[in-house]
Amino acid sequence: MAKIERTKNASRNIIFGIILKIYQILVPFLMRTAMIYLMGVQYLGLNSLFTSVLQVLNLAELGVGSAMVYSMYKPIAEDDETTICALMKLYRTYYRVIGLIIAVVGCALTPFIPHLIKSDVPAGLNIYILYLLNLGATVLSYWLFAYKNSILQAHQRMDVVSRVTLITSTVQYVLQIAVLWIFHNYYLYVIVALATQALTNIITAYCANKLYSQFKPKGNVGKVQVQRINQRIRDLFTSKIGGIIYDSADTIVISAFLGLTVLAVYQNYFFILNSINGLIAVVFSACTAGIGNSIVVESKEKNYQDLKKFTFIITWIAGFCSVCLLCIYQPFMELWTGKDLMLSLSAVVCFVVYFFVRQFNALFNLYKDASGMWHEDRYRPLAAALTNLVLNLVLVQFIGIYGILLSTVLAILCVGMPWLLHNLFTVIFDKKHMWHYIKRLAKYVFVILFSCVVTYLVCSRINIGLIPTILIRGMICVIVPNAIYFLVFRKTEEYSQALHLLNNMTKGRINKVLVKLGMN
Repeated sequence: MAKIERTKNASRNIIFGIILKIYQILVPFLMRTAMIYLMGVQYLGLNSLFTSVLQVLNLAELGVGSAMVYSMYKPIAEDDETTICALMKLYRTYYRVIGLIIAVVGCALTPFIPHLIKSDVPAGLNIYILYLLNLGATVLSYWLFAYKNSILQAHQRMDVVSRVTLITSTVQYVLQIAVLWIFHNYYLYVIVALATQALTNIITAYCANKLYSQFKPKGNVGKVQVQRINQRIRDLFTSKIGGIIYDSADTIVISAFLGLTVLAVYQNYFFILNSINGLIAVVFSACTAGIGNSIVVESKEKNYQDLKKFTFIITWIAGFCSVCLLCIYQPFMELWTGKDLMLSLSAVVCFVVYFFVRQFNALFNLYKDASGMWHEDRYRPLAAALTNLVLNLVLVQFIGIYGILLSTVLAILCVGMPWLLHNLFTVIFDKKHMWHYIKRLAKYVFVILFSCVVTYLVCSRINIGLIPTILIRGMICVIVPNAIYFLVFRKTEEYSQALHLLNNMTKGRINKVLVKLGMN
């Protein structure tokens, strides 16, 4: 079987993915700022609510995308063009049906949308029209050549999608800024998003055809293979429900119980957290197909060594980001939105814990998805998500916004992660390694907690005006935690393996930098 050039493709995907993600952080940040000052903070809450409702409707996707891309790993490794073409045809059929289901169910839900908003609806807005426009953008994302993405994902060419999205997003943001600035019209703002969604799908499909012209949606997948794919989709159903509850329940519960203004403040904090999370997710996304290929062609021991290496890398990255969030969140939010739209330090601590826990959960889910371990894991996501939802509904009535954050953390830590780890070390890795791996995780968490406390104690003494405070605290956050991590981990096997991987991806540049700094 042929091996995909995993390191080369992952490097390319990470580079273009990070460029796109930085762009998608900075420009939407400006858009949110413009909307706050030109339209009002309630519009941000309305945007978040529509996004969450449509995520619930995306339940119709049932994990078809993940199942289909996974089904392509083996035929790509074996250069089986006939099977790949047949899978693309099947993928196209599924997505057409999904788009239709979302359109019908979405229209049926229209009368209930106003009941999800407690208060603060901007005057003069027709909630029904805005909802239907957002629904139209979602439906188009499935009907317009969505299946073409599968061939790019399976070949680790998400850099192509990143480039296309960069172009179409530029068009969208320029037009939307003009609409807000000149017309102050939220309807036009949403219509622009709908049009650019269609443009993105069309251009992506064109690029996929140019790169992989030999793959056309033709032929038929064998009955046995279709049954296997359908089984994977059924297994992914509970995972999909779980993901949607995690991503959407918080927003909908806040809107229904606390109102659009509180939702907008929460989403401002979450936007910063999610932006950083998005940068890290680029690494996950870029490595998924490579890990899937590795699981097919490599031994269990080799894959376990890779897991330890990726765990170490994510620990360092997530730990550094957590320290930065803890120390810089509040002065940055005060500078951006003002004191009236800020949460307390306790809420910031909850956000930081949520962020850190989420990174490890994402790593474990990466291995689950790359290996196609959906049948064995089919009950866990639903159980964890329902735990989160129940805690949301109970705690929000007693401790408000803190209950929303704590419920997610508790559901992941107490239900989701332990169960998922057990499944991973039962199916993919040797079970004998599980406790050793958990002890390693505990050590990493202790080091990160220590670095957070030390850095925060130093940064808390710096309060000399917002911009100078942010800059000086930023420099402290770069130096202190990274120095702690280096001193603690520099002699470990994982540090050497991670350094070797990064050197391969950067063609030796990382090693040259470390030599100059006297750290290697």
